[in-house]
Amino acid sequence: MRILFVLGLICLVSSCKNEKNNTTTPQEETTSLMAGTDTLIYPEEKYFKSIRQITFGGDNAEAYWSWDDKQMIFQSNNANWGLNCDQMFLLNVEAGIQDSIPPMVSTGYGRTTCAYFLPDNKHFVYGSTHLADKECPEVPLRRNGAYVWPVYDSFDIFVADLEGNITAQLTDEPGYDAEATVSPKGDKIVFTSTRSGDLELYTMNLDGSDVKQITNELGYDGGAFFSPDGTKLIFRASRPKTPEAIKKYKDLLAEGLVEPTDMELFICNADGSDLKQLTFLGNANWSPFFHPSGKKVLFSSNFEAEKGFPFNLYFIDIDGKNLERVTHGETFDAFPVFSNDGKYLAFSSNRNNRGTRDTNLFIAEWQEASPNPVPSSRDGSSEAGGGE
Repeated sequence: MRILFVLGLICLVSSCKNEKNNTTTPQEETTSLMAGTDTLIYPEEKYFKSIRQITFGGDNAEAYWSWDDKQMIFQSNNANWGLNCDQMFLLNVEAGIQDSIPPMVSTGYGRTTCAYFLPDNKHFVYGSTHLADKECPEVPLRRNGAYVWPVYDSFDIFVADLEGNITAQLTDEPGYDAEATVSPKGDKIVFTSTRSGDLELYTMNLDGSDVKQITNELGYDGGAFFSPDGTKLIFRASRPKTPEAIKKYKDLLAEGLVEPTDMELFICNADGSDLKQLTFLGNANWSPFFHPSGKKVLFSSNFEAEKGFPFNLYFIDIDGKNLERVTHGETFDAFPVFSNDGKYLAFSSNRNNRGTRDTNLFIAEWQEASPNPVPSSRDGSSEAGGGE
């Protein structure tokens, strides 16, 4: 469901312009943007040593690394690949995508979301609606003037091999089950479900057994990831508090919808204990991912934007201090994911899309030393209150 955020927000902001004047073809660009060139790095982006554009067209997001960092799995709705909605594709990281369509590893039916490799590098988990309907489900983007996400109750979580053969179904409860990611310890999956009547986080074993509810507070909890040592979870959440906000949230959820424009980051232990709100920034703070050190989190936010855009990447310590801006685009950067060896960062961006609404995948060579860190215009330590 996370890529819907990209689609909806891009569609709502029609004034997004091409950030660079570039008339090269996708094939030429693939060559010109290989590792070692800095064509797509803005001057302030000191953490990026080099960058490579991986896809050229459509909406491409949530590219997750295999455990050996040799492959990635991602979702795309590229119409040039014959797609009407998101399906899953496999990428050889070293080869990249040139002129050919990468292999599809989902069924090609329904809508898919949130694929993640299992430790054997031969299987992955993902959410799909294909059992309910082979066609793509409708995507409502607004309700009563507000931007919304659909929460399809037809989503369930499956295991498939790299040829796209489904080998197991992990969930079969009524309602939404999706957004699965795997602990680096290789023992647990965290996912979002409406089985309690609200959108909460759950964990389960790799075979779907031993399901445990992690969160239990009213609001949408989703997009969770484990820390590198598997002991903590970082996720995005909405927390309606006023009677009006609570009613609106419940009414939308009854229609299978959520409004994702007001979300903050939360952190807790992997069993749900010691839950704390990490950001207090306002607007939409989401797609968090732990830095390889486990001591800070990289996430996407539009809290500095007056009209909803741009979204950029930011760092924050796990105690809520030292907020730092990492990317400096004028449109959309999100879905950051570090490689397991910490040498690369994959993310999705509107940069270099020639004025279209395309969201493409990029892999940046990461350099830990930031010679001239650029702080956010807001002091993270004072705003986040030290994580309390």
